[in-house]
Amino acid sequence: MSETPEIRILVRNNGPFRVYGPVKLVDQEGNEFTVPEGEWYVLCRCGHSKTKPFCDSTHKTIGFDAPSDATKQPR
Repeated sequence: MSETPEIRILVRNNGPFRVYGPVKLVDQEGNEFTVPEGEWYVLCRCGHSKTKPFCDSTHKTIGFDAPSDATKQPR
């Protein structure tokens, strides 16, 4: 029996979300992007990327400042 790979989302300080593991991203048109095993992708958190939903590092040039601690917000 094989172990299921770990799925993990790392919140990068003042940067994007880095997604690890067998995670499938599906856009509103139904197009799928799957992370190949052992690889990762980054999702934009600043809202200014020209390659949304993926990060293009624009956050570095616009002075994006956001906390990276994972505090649970009330629903």
